[in-house]
Amino acid sequence: MQLGIIDNTLTRESYQEVKDFGLAFVETCQNIGVDLEAFRAKVPALLEYEKEFGIGMRSIGRWGTNKFDEDGKLIEEELQNNFMLIDCAAQLHCPVFNTGVNFVEGISYYDNIGLAISFLEKLLAYGKEKGVKIATYNCHWNSYITGPEQWKLIHGHLPELGIKYDPTHCLNDGSGDYLGDAANWGERFYHVHIKGTINIDGKHLDDPPAGLDMIDWGTFMGLLYKKKYDGTLSIEPHSGTWQGDLGAWGIRYTTEYIKKMIF
Repeated sequence: MQLGIIDNTLTRESYQEVKDFGLAFVETCQNIGVDLEAFRAKVPALLEYEKEFGIGMRSIGRWGTNKFDEDGKLIEEELQNNFMLIDCAAQLHCPVFNTGVNFVEGISYYDNIGLAISFLEKLLAYGKEKGVKIATYNCHWNSYITGPEQWKLIHGHLPELGIKYDPTHCLNDGSGDYLGDAANWGERFYHVHIKGTINIDGKHLDDPPAGLDMIDWGTFMGLLYKKKYDGTLSIEPHSGTWQGDLGAWGIRYTTEYIKKMIF
């Protein structure tokens, strides 16, 4: 396994920081509202940073966007946006692209599953041409493909489709068991987020660095080894508390904490 971090700044200075933290790669999340053309224009510079620092791009994601309109019609522009990010991933030698599919109210659950499969089939075919794997994220940000109920139907039908997994989502939304997910679906994990969480009395309180939170990271990592996971682990700083010098200390803490569990 490799340990890296999400970096949406993508500057020479940010790559230097990633190297200084002792991390192996960067991930970027090109989410709803970002300038995708600006990201595409950065690709040559990112390849130069990889040569300079030995820090490559290992995951690209797109969160929060609608793939289908309120009538269940495919939004062609967003499909092309996903294709463009897969192109960027291929140019950056990035192995995985992560995305989700929105739930369309007013049509049946069955029809929504069919829409998701049809969209993801297009991405899988395009990604196969480019040498990029496709995964769905288990976050509820405008996607409902977040747990075993949907994985059984969608991933069961699409054997090449992976899962971008973050254990905090199960705890924060109360939808499932992150250790059970790893035990039952870990062989389909293509990318994993390392982010802490604290919930008190059933309410989400904060997202401190992993190792200073309530997740059983040792057991989770043990399950990844059981599933022969040899992919990427990406630190996701996600707390308004952990900013500035405290945030930098937290990244160093998590880096040392997780590295002790990497063979």
